Formats: sequence, structure tokens, C-alpha cells
Amino acid sequence: MMFWLLVTAMVVIALVFVIVPLIRKSEPVESDLDQRNINIAKDKLADLKSQLENGQLTEAEYQEQFKELELSLKNDLEIQSNRPDEARQGRWLAVVILLLVPLLSVTLYFALGTPDALNKLEKHQAALAKQQNAQQNINKMVQSLANRLQQNPDDFEGWVMLGRSFKYMKQFDRAAKAFEQAYRLKQDDVDVMLQYADALAMSQGGHIGAKSKQLIEQALKLSPENRTALWLSGMAKVESGQFEAALQDWTKLEKLMDKSSPSYQELAGLINALKTRLGTADADKQAVAPAVSIQVNVDIDKQIKAKVSPTDTVFIYARALQGPKMPLAIVRKKVSDLPVQVVLNDSMAMIPNMKLSAFKQVAVIARVSKSGSAMPAKGDYLGSIELPKLDEENQVAVTINKKLQ
Repeated sequence: MMFWLLVTAMVVIALVFVIVPLIRKSEPVESDLDQRNINIAKDKLADLKSQLENGQLTEAEYQEQFKELELSLKNDLEIQSNRPDEARQGRWLAVVILLLVPLLSVTLYFALGTPDALNKLEKHQAALAKQQNAQQNINKMVQSLANRLQQNPDDFEGWVMLGRSFKYMKQFDRAAKAFEQAYRLKQDDVDVMLQYADALAMSQGGHIGAKSKQLIEQALKLSPENRTALWLSGMAKVESGQFEAALQDWTKLEKLMDKSSPSYQELAGLINALKTRLGTADADKQAVAPAVSIQVNVDIDKQIKAKVSPTDTVFIYARALQGPKMPLAIVRKKVSDLPVQVVLNDSMAMIPNMKLSAFKQVAVIARVSKSGSAMPAKGDYLGSIELPKLDEENQVAVTINKKLQ
């Protein structure tokens, strides 16, 4: 609707500039021309009379030139009176333009343009507005729940719901704090322990720290066959280099899973990689996956660059979205190197067969470490991007723009 209003306004403005000169009256111009011819004739007649009085013309010559002057003036006046009515012609032309221009514009648009684009644009804008409204409503409800819990801090279910909400919104720091409150109220709830451990790890860039490990171990003691606990336990042990212990956890988990599920296939691949690392797999049975590479363009936010040292270490790496959080490929640079372009590929794998090509979905991360440690730590700065589908050749841009809390 707004589009057509704008188009109409533009057509009207254009027509004003064209039509107004056409319909403007021209009679004053014609009248001025007749009067000028009469004045010229009067001047010539006065000149003839002067020549007659001075003896420069005879009476016969004077009469002859007078008749010529009279005939010339008559012809001039007749020519002006016989000219077409330009004002009337202009008005007719204005009417034609007024009708044809809008008609031709609309016809050409529907013939050569993309009318459906208007509908698609309006639908997209409506969908976007609806999505934004929905997000705003979610934010309001979550904030309302957080405010209510401040007044009623012993509401266990409320803290669990708040933690899950923040986790869904990827606000992992706030999710961890909410689950911490739920854990305070029920320290024997296995699900809360694991949710708390996972939120803590996500808030630290995927690193499973000491507190998360403690919660995972506690959950396993209470529920030795809990699938989430076995999964997280294996991830924690792989991250710390305890490959045999991780293999035990994941082998146990493998027996509890549905073999037709995608999760089982992913776990089987990780187990196979661990066995290869430990030298217990049949290398001849390993499927050779196509080589994968990711070209990463890394830059840093100007405000953050002012807060770090040019000699601070920058780790650029890829890790699986689902699976161990250890880097699948990693490059080390310095802040002074930024912006920089690097390539991550299978040759950079930390564990044989645990390569980029073994995973379909990865996250690419660039992190500034003041300590120079490969382990994420509070106060580091990072940027990340997810690749939901990993092809043989990929290209991404990552900007370091947030602080790890």
C-alpha cells in the first residue's frame, strides 16, 4: 500500500511539471505581438508623412507606399488571427498526457516488473515484525519470571524454568546462575546438576571446568546410566586427555542408545576415533572422508583491540557443535597479526581421525588469550560463527567482539 502511495505521488509531481506549461494561457503573448506590429506601422506612416512634407516624396509616391504599408499591416494581423489556438491545443495535449502516463506506467510495471515482489516484501516485513514481537514477548515473560523469583527465591521449578529459558536464548551466564539457584534448593536432582554443568561449560566457551566436572561426577554416582552424564563425562575426559576413561564412558553410552539414531552414528565415529588414537582400531576399516578446509577471515572490534596487547595470543580453531569441545583444527596468531586470513584443515587435527571431515556441523572460533593458554579463561575475548553444513571448501568471517565471563 505504501509503495503505491509513493508511486502515485511521484507521478502527480511529474505531471505537474509537464501539464502546467501546456495549459497556461497564451493570449497575452498574441495580443502583445499585434500591438507591436501596429506600433511599427505607425512609425513608418509618420516617417512617410515627414518625407512628403520635406519634398522627399511626391504625392503619388506617398500614396503608393501608404497602400503598401496598409496592406503589410493587414497581412500581419490576419496571420496572427489565423494561428491555431495554442492554449486549446495545450489543454488537449495535457489531457492526453494525464491519461496515458499513469496508464502506461502501470502497464509497463506489470509487464516488465515484478509485482509479486511487493507481496513478498510485505509478507516478509509482516513475518519479521511478528517474529520481533514474539521475541519481545518472550523477553518480557522471562524478565517477569526473573523479577518474581527475586521475591520468591525458594521456587525450585521457577529457577529451572528460568535457566532453560536463558539457555534457549543463549544467555549462558544467566542460565548458569539460574541453575545454580535450583541446585541450591535440590542438590540431589540429577537433571539440574547436568543442566548446571552444561550451562557453566557453555558460558566458558565450551570448556568443561572443575565445577562442571564435579557436577557430572556427582550425577553419575546418583544415576550411573544417565545418558547425558555419560556423554558429558566422556567430553570432559577427552578434553583433559584421558582417552581411555572417555572410551569407557562412551562405550557404555553406546550400549544404551538406539543404533538407528543420528546421535548413535556420531558417537560411534567418536569412539572409533578414540580407538584409533589408542591404537585399538582396525585402520583398514576406517572410511576415508573427503578432505575439508575452512578459510577464516579474522578481525577484532576496535574497542576490544584497545583493551588488549599486540603480543596477546589469538587462537583460531574449529570444534564440533555436537561432540567433544576440543579443537578439530587450530592456528595460533597474535593480536598484531589481525586482521588475518588462515585456513583450517584436516592436517591440523589434534587426534588422528578426529578431523574436520569427521563432522558435519562445526563452530569456528577466534579467541584472544592474555595468558596464552589454549584453555578458555574468564576475561578472554572471542568471536564465533556456526557452520550448520560443512562442505569440502568453506569460507567464513569472524569478528572478535565479546568478552568471556
